[in-house]
Amino acid sequence: MNLDFTPGQEAFRQEVRDWLAANLSPRLADKVRTSKHLAKEDMEGWHAKLNEKGWLANHWPVEHGGPGWGPVEKFIFEDECARAHAPRIVPFGVNMLGPVLLKYGSEAQKAHYLPRILDGTDWWCQGYSEPGAGSDLASLKTTAVKDGNHYIVNGQKTWTTLGQHADWIFCLVRTSKEGKPQEGISFLLIDMSTPGIEVRPIHLLDGDHEVNEVWFTDVRVPVENLVGAENQGWTIAKYLLTYERTGIAGVGFSTAALAELKAVVGQTEKADDPLFAARMARVEIALENMKTTNLRVLAAAAGGAAPGAESSLLKIKGTEIRQEINALFMRAMGPQAQPFVSEALEEGYNGPQVGPDGAAYAAKDYFNNRKLSIFGGSNEIQKNIVSKAMLGF
Repeated sequence: MNLDFTPGQEAFRQEVRDWLAANLSPRLADKVRTSKHLAKEDMEGWHAKLNEKGWLANHWPVEHGGPGWGPVEKFIFEDECARAHAPRIVPFGVNMLGPVLLKYGSEAQKAHYLPRILDGTDWWCQGYSEPGAGSDLASLKTTAVKDGNHYIVNGQKTWTTLGQHADWIFCLVRTSKEGKPQEGISFLLIDMSTPGIEVRPIHLLDGDHEVNEVWFTDVRVPVENLVGAENQGWTIAKYLLTYERTGIAGVGFSTAALAELKAVVGQTEKADDPLFAARMARVEIALENMKTTNLRVLAAAAGGAAPGAESSLLKIKGTEIRQEINALFMRAMGPQAQPFVSEALEEGYNGPQVGPDGAAYAAKDYFNNRKLSIFGGSNEIQKNIVSKAMLGF
């Protein structure tokens, strides 16, 4: 395969760069670069700008509001956004539920929900993980019992990212206990304002309110909110996760983080350390190799192939690379990465700096990004998927 971009694709890259330069404010880019806490308004504002340009749902078909890009254009766009330190698109509506509705949703569901995802009317969150069902998702316990024209939902979801902002949640629920665990799962759309839903915050080490528990007590959900057929939820869940895992690889984010690391190292004693330079070289080589793999997957997708075990490979390697870059940040800072000044993660902080640029958020990013190799299906689970799909074990 030819790994070089065509002149047309390079022209598109320049178009994206020019648009980002004109529309991404330095204030917002600096908040992203320095890992400051983003307000809901920051995320909604960026969502609105991308939607106005027609670039928000960049993998949706044109007839539903997509820009008509191929996979290479999508890769270039995400790469340039990461390099410019643009906020990451909140993925749950646009990148996860949208593709599911396009493939499995009814015409009425597409007509109602897709425009509301685009214009920001509905903020979605994901109801997959439970206290006893993380990577072993098929063991989920949240139940949905049919009662006339409704399902009665009872149970608990956890690690619900940005659930405190959400208007709706898409949930995996157990609708049958017959057969294998995977055979009794369904995919429901649930209005978060329905009586019986309680959102409880989970505060992270840095004080950020990023994730939540969501409790369901006799929550009545109309049967028309079922996506696909009853007990088809496992098939839908796997389809959604291929999109999530490929995105978790974060090629563009790793590229931007590595560039930031190189700039920071020059301010520290590690600038002349050959062993440290060797570690940086190894991670850069691994990143370049992952870019090639990512382009192979994109080329296959352009030919009509759906991502399969390749998305697991990207998830494994991509998360390992991002975690290694975080570890190198910590090592470069040394003792200056240890102090935690929570105020330094808020916009407008002008207090004393604990060390070189990056010291304030080095530990925060290091600890927070340990999650990357866990969510979306742990890397151990991904290795099992690869061994079964590619090696036949």
